[in-house]
Amino acid sequence: MKKRLNNVGASKAEMVAAAIQDEILTGRLPYGVLLESESELVQRFSVSRNTVRKGLEELMNTGLITRKVGVGSFVTYNGQTLDSALGWSKALETADGGAQTRLLQISVIQDEKLAAELVLDQPAFIAVDRLRVLADSERPISLELSRIPFSDRLADLPLQGLIGGSLNQTLIEYGMAADHGEEWAEVIGLEQANAEILKHPPGKSFLRTRRLTRDKNGNPVEYVVSLLDPAYFGLHLEF
Repeated sequence: MKKRLNNVGASKAEMVAAAIQDEILTGRLPYGVLLESESELVQRFSVSRNTVRKGLEELMNTGLITRKVGVGSFVTYNGQTLDSALGWSKALETADGGAQTRLLQISVIQDEKLAAELVLDQPAFIAVDRLRVLADSERPISLELSRIPFSDRLADLPLQGLIGGSLNQTLIEYGMAADHGEEWAEVIGLEQANAEILKHPPGKSFLRTRRLTRDKNGNPVEYVVSLLDPAYFGLHLEF
């Protein structure tokens, strides 16, 4: 568990760091998310840019964030927060029994229906399909079908593979940071093809989430459909 900073006798930079740290450790800023820009943080905390930079440096020193020149700061804390699709796999990997990720597909596909839904001019996507299984029993617990709008900068991705085995890290390295998005959840019956992959009978009730993330300019970054075994996953909302 990361040691929490506190505000007792703290400098302004330490107070900035403590506030952001609290958002990270409580899951409000999940793994991989892009932080606000320095200018936005200056305005938010009413401090100088130098103070913000010192606060971010403190967060880097504790391993909570990393900074990429020309892009910004990203959350690298991968604790057991289960209220975000970005955090599920990380939490499962460190939970009792653990979970392992198996890459089923990384290739270029055509999906005109999805392109129309996302209002894209061309129907090409990079498909990244992953299956997660419990390490101790080989039981599949989730199937994640990610679709990233194709572009020339992603042309070599199917050949080079994911950086560090992480799609989120790969997108960041390719300059495709998620800034905001939306997510839907419902219970569905498994279709034949997915049922076979997940080793359940067709029609078995699974939790399905659909998550769309966009960059700061509103361009789609990733559309992912996740099929989650309700014996291992639940939905938690705070309002």
